[in-house]
Formats: sequence, structure tokens, C-alpha cells
Amino acid sequence: MRVKTSVLAALLLISCRPYDFYAPLADQDGLLPADRFARLGAEQAQLIAAGRSLAAWRMTAQPSDVAEQARRAACFAERLPAAETVGADPQGFRLTIHFRSGWRAATIPIADGSEPGGTPGLPALRESSACG
Repeated sequence: MRVKTSVLAALLLISCRPYDFYAPLADQDGLLPADRFARLGAEQAQLIAAGRSLAAWRMTAQPSDVAEQARRAACFAERLPAAETVGADPQGFRLTIHFRSGWRAATIPIADGSEPGGTPGLPALRESSACG
């Protein structure tokens, strides 16, 4: 009976491992390079800048830090000239941006080492929003 209990306990411990959802989502392997996608148009450049801002404020995996990361990235995205509305999804590590043209797109963290403001083709940002 003890062996059976020990085996069951070991199996439970192994099966309850932590999951890292951020790393596979932020992995850019196999995708069009961010700078190349940004050169396709002004809205594409703004979407890439928003994704880079989402990665730039990466802190820890604590829920409060993840929420703060999403809030900061959403504040940056609200300053994009073509952005009409911005929806942040801290649990999913993404921002959804509805552009004035009607295009709605989601971006995930783009951790390629580039600053959001250095995105090719990014137009000048609007004045700071009420996010502070």
C-alpha cells in the first residue's frame, strides 16, 4: 500500500508542473521579421511598435506585474495615430487594436531587442493620454 501511495504522490507532483505561456507566444521563429512587416504600411508599423512595447515592459510572471505590463503597453498603443481603441488582455499577453481604417488586429510581445519608438515607418505619436 505504501508503494502505491508513493507512486501516486510522485505522479501527482510530476503532472502539476508550472506552465510558461509567455515564452512560446513571444517566440518569433518562423514569422516574418518584425522590421520587414512594419515596412508594409503605417498601421503595420504601429502594430509592431505596440507589440514591442508589450515586450519592453516585461517584469515577472506575477499577476500584478502582468497587469501592469499590459496597462503600460495599452497606454503606449493609445498614443498611436491610427489607433481608435485598444483592448488589453493581460492573461493572454496581447493587445487588440482597432484602427481608424476599420482594421482590427492583435499583437503579442515582440522581444527582438528593438525599442518600440525605433520601429521603421512609425509615425509620430500623439500627445500622452490620460494613462500618465
